[in-house]
Amino acid sequence: MSEERGKGISLRKKRTQKVKGGAPTISAPRQISAPMPAGLAAATLSSSGRPSTESNRSGKRLDAPRERPQRADKTADLVKRRYSQRITQLPSDFGNGAPMPDMPAIPAQYREAPPSRDGRPPGSSDGRALKVDMRALRDPSLKVDSYVNSILADASEEDIRRFQDDLRKVKNRTSTDLQHNVYQNRTQFIKISKEAEKLKGEMRTLKQLMSELTATLGQTASAANTNGDAITARKAANRSSVANLEALWNSQLHQLWKRIEGSQKYLPAIPGRHVVWESRKWVELNAATWKAKRRVHLFLLNDHLLVAAEKKQRSEAAQSSRDKKNAAQEWVAQRCWPLQDVQMADLSSKTKPGGQDGKSGTANAINIRVGSESFTYAVYPGEDADKAQLLSTYRKAVEDLRKSQEAEIEERGRAQDSYNYFATRDPNILKKTDLMESLSDNVVNNRASMFVDIDGKQQNIRMVESQLDELDIDIALQHFEEAVKKVERLKALAKNIRGNSMAQGIVSFKVNERATKLASVLIKQLVENNNWMESVKKHVTWVVRLGFEDRAREAYLEARGNLIKTRSRQCIFEGNLPDYIFQISYIYFTVIKNTVDIYQKCFPQVLMSACVKWAKEHVDQFNVLLRRQLGSVGENTQVWKDCMNQAHEHAAMLREVGLDFSELVGKGVEETEEERPVGLGVSS
Repeated sequence: MSEERGKGISLRKKRTQKVKGGAPTISAPRQISAPMPAGLAAATLSSSGRPSTESNRSGKRLDAPRERPQRADKTADLVKRRYSQRITQLPSDFGNGAPMPDMPAIPAQYREAPPSRDGRPPGSSDGRALKVDMRALRDPSLKVDSYVNSILADASEEDIRRFQDDLRKVKNRTSTDLQHNVYQNRTQFIKISKEAEKLKGEMRTLKQLMSELTATLGQTASAANTNGDAITARKAANRSSVANLEALWNSQLHQLWKRIEGSQKYLPAIPGRHVVWESRKWVELNAATWKAKRRVHLFLLNDHLLVAAEKKQRSEAAQSSRDKKNAAQEWVAQRCWPLQDVQMADLSSKTKPGGQDGKSGTANAINIRVGSESFTYAVYPGEDADKAQLLSTYRKAVEDLRKSQEAEIEERGRAQDSYNYFATRDPNILKKTDLMESLSDNVVNNRASMFVDIDGKQQNIRMVESQLDELDIDIALQHFEEAVKKVERLKALAKNIRGNSMAQGIVSFKVNERATKLASVLIKQLVENNNWMESVKKHVTWVVRLGFEDRAREAYLEARGNLIKTRSRQCIFEGNLPDYIFQISYIYFTVIKNTVDIYQKCFPQVLMSACVKWAKEHVDQFNVLLRRQLGSVGENTQVWKDCMNQAHEHAAMLREVGLDFSELVGKGVEETEEERPVGLGVSS
């Protein structure tokens, strides 16, 4: 007991006591999940080695100590002791499992670039990568100046150049995609148009076949009711010659005029008009009462339906006073309609072969409707064969009339279609007066054919038009090699057209127009890439094959002259005249030398004189500039000599390409006293 008290008052046990005068630290309250057992509390009290301070303060509660929860730091000590144990002996099966696989490589698109030495990304100088924002560029309300200022505010020259290259790539890619989409849609539209035209022709053929089938079935159904005499007469008429048939038709038409009063007014004589069927065994019925009004005589012609009514009888005195000629003409033309406007319907509820349907009141009646008018006619009782024959003959006549009209319209429209096709296919043809006159003459003379003779084969002119469409697509997509080959092929095809000068002229005009357009595109690209020999050579070869080498030569030399002007104007005079003359002369003679070199290797030799003339003109321009700069410098001064020596030294480069303009360099610079300018009011 004395030892415990001695240990309790030892100085070494008071580690947590604060310095005198410091504020005591009160720990946060701890949650007690369950009361502490009495034995554990006693053991804890005895193990501490010192009495509780609270028990010393109040002696009332010594016999009943309060249960306290377990300290958290003791649990932490147990956990640390558990994880700090050392394993001296490994298990027997340790290391016998499958080997661990290698780490997979990161894909290139997700791999980050290594940072630079200064900690900035490799894309920019200030740590920001300059990327083209496609969403911002698609904004229609984008303010370009403010956008560029905000993006390139802190960018270096390398960043600006990289950003400019990215923008140029985006522009080229967008332009290429746009052209591809536009002309892909055009190609699809052309294919769809051709398929629609083909489908239209097939539907027309199907419609014609269906009409023929309907007519054939109708004739077959009414074949039992037709008269044998009519069949015999039709066969006899078919055996007649065309001339006799026309004469027979004319005689029938004249007899019709004599028999029917006023019929000539409705049916004038035209070639091919004839009577197909006639019958006087008909009466006109009242549509309301179904009673007979008058007797009628029906005439079915190949293109009209004539209804003649019985002429009214006069008194006996008046009748006896007329001669027999007038008395014999007892029919008068009442109505006449074009056959294509007539609709004829059978009013019988049931139609049996042989006309056994006579009990019904409408069994022998037919209805004729023309526009808004309707008329009802009935055949005499017992004459049902006439009604069946009229219906079948009417159907056949309508079908024959439709076919003849379609053939006539097609024949008449073929020439007009070819004329319109040639005239409206390309609007530029309307500006060619001679071609339009040739088209008009051929249409008038019925020589505007859509077929041309190419190397002994008859081919449609639309085949040439389809090749021209393909040529337009190649030009738009900049497939220059294929386009040049097609132009050469079409030129040869135009020369081989025989027997149709109009088509030959039109094809030649259209091919030359496409060739001019293609040459313009090639020359434009030639001018844009005039510094590269391979590009110049390739484009010049295509232009020469098209036959526009003169335009290519002028455009190339003009572009090189503009290059000399641009480069020389970039030189700035800063007070040192020899250096300025050195820069100007180097630019002039270097560009002239390179131009002549490329010209000799790319253009035909017959055009070389134009290049020499161009070189001399620019040497003269250099002399004018040299004279203007050395006008205020004396001839014998060192500056004057240095400038002239530099000009002659650079002019010697032209000898490498076969030109020697050393005598022309500096010509006119040495002025005599009489040629020097004199100031105002000063005598020389």
